[in-house]
Amino acid sequence: MNQNQNSNKLLIYYPLLLAGMLVLGIYLGSYFSSGTIETTSFFPKKSVNSADKIGQIINFIDKEYVDTIAKNNLINKAIGAILEDLDPHSYYISAEELASYTEPLEGNFDGIGVEFLIQADTVRVVSAIEGGPSEELGIMAGDKIIAVDGENIAGVEINNEDVIKHLKGPRGTKVNVDILRSNKVIPFNITRGTIPINSVVTSQLLDKTTGYIKISRFARTTYDEFMSHMGRLRAEGMEDIILDLRGNGGGYLNAAVQISEEFLQKGQLVVYTEGKASPKRSYYASKIGEYSEMPLAVLINQGSASASEILAGAIQDNDRGLIIGRRSFGKGLVQEHLSLPDQSALRLTVARYYTPTGRSIQKPYGKGVHYEDDYEIRFEHGEMMYQDSIVFPDSLKYTTPGGRTVYGGGGIMPDIFVGVDTVGASQYLSIVSYQGLLNQFGFDYADGHRIDLKNYTSYKDFKQRFEITDDLLKDFVSYSSEKGIEADDKGIKASKEVLKIRIKAYIARNIWGNDGYYAIMNQDDNVLKEAQIALSSTASL
Repeated sequence: MNQNQNSNKLLIYYPLLLAGMLVLGIYLGSYFSSGTIETTSFFPKKSVNSADKIGQIINFIDKEYVDTIAKNNLINKAIGAILEDLDPHSYYISAEELASYTEPLEGNFDGIGVEFLIQADTVRVVSAIEGGPSEELGIMAGDKIIAVDGENIAGVEINNEDVIKHLKGPRGTKVNVDILRSNKVIPFNITRGTIPINSVVTSQLLDKTTGYIKISRFARTTYDEFMSHMGRLRAEGMEDIILDLRGNGGGYLNAAVQISEEFLQKGQLVVYTEGKASPKRSYYASKIGEYSEMPLAVLINQGSASASEILAGAIQDNDRGLIIGRRSFGKGLVQEHLSLPDQSALRLTVARYYTPTGRSIQKPYGKGVHYEDDYEIRFEHGEMMYQDSIVFPDSLKYTTPGGRTVYGGGGIMPDIFVGVDTVGASQYLSIVSYQGLLNQFGFDYADGHRIDLKNYTSYKDFKQRFEITDDLLKDFVSYSSEKGIEADDKGIKASKEVLKIRIKAYIARNIWGNDGYYAIMNQDDNVLKEAQIALSSTASL
């Protein structure tokens, strides 16, 4: 009886036992036949926040991934991807890249102090920076650097980055440089020093009373540079000023505020910033500006951004001067710099800035917006040529205290619009400009005629007396042909005068620097001409 009962129990549980064995077999079979291994014990069995999750995933990849990986590179990419998804101007800077980001804004770097270019695999000195170690030792424009610390760098397909690595270094350290000059090799032992990076590119009088200053960026030293140049121009007879911010991508907000103050009355608002975690902060002119009564025009274009737009907005919204050119870039986001323990950093958008009338000039960004293609889109829509191609909705209109209508939502719209100058344009001009042949030819000519060119007492004397003849233009065309650019008779004829001006300007740059270059290029600048006309009118504002 008991035996029969036991047999019946086995019959009852047999199907369950069989099913369990089948499930186990399927599991084991899938485990051993699959290329995927489930490892659940790696992660602690507790709830984690997003930061813990990212760190654990990276550690898991580093430990378990089939091949060896560079963990730091993975971390850098992950951080970069997170910031990139926020907005176009929040970004991560690795420790290796940080110096190249900060040096232009700090206003100096450590090195030997030369500007150079590479031609025919040879490093050629364009100029020795004034006050730098190379100038003090007598290194000159036209010198060829053929070796650094005994290593040959001539004829070895060296690039700009390689040259910088050889020549830059902490101040006080030494580097041996071999210079080829007039077929003679001259050794120099150079002690590296702190080299200034000037943000005021040039300053000069355009006529007897109109000053011109071009600022390339807003760095820590920009305000002091600006005031020094303004003082010199005023002593030379300046009565009105054109401030050129075209192509100036911005920099330090404080530098833009300081310069704005010099054109405003005490108590006038320059700009204010505000963000979710950043309470509203207003920047007012703290004094009567030294040049608060001087007629002023500010030049902008699609490359003028951030701090440039702060300055232009302050001038426009306070009815203080004329903004001339084309619509600016439209960057109205404020970044905070966070230094990290490994010498890397991130710059995170923490606020928006607003001009004195309350307008945000940040252009749209986000899903479906081709933010980086804005320049091309402006061309396609005709905005670079025609003012009526730019349309602002009424909701973005603001009014200045003087009754002028200004616009927010996408850059600073100038008071006087000046389209791209197409006179003298051709495909030939575009090609030789893009490939740097005008610059290279100008350097070669200057290098071969330095003694003759020194007969000109100054860049002003050179501007008045030196002529680019038709024969010299033919030499340039032949030079370009040797570099692979086929002569285009129609294009050369259309661009003849523009080519002559640019060749002359590049020759001047290689003897007298940016002062000589802009003195000649400004002759053919339609935006600058419009500013001069506007300032000559007593009813400009």
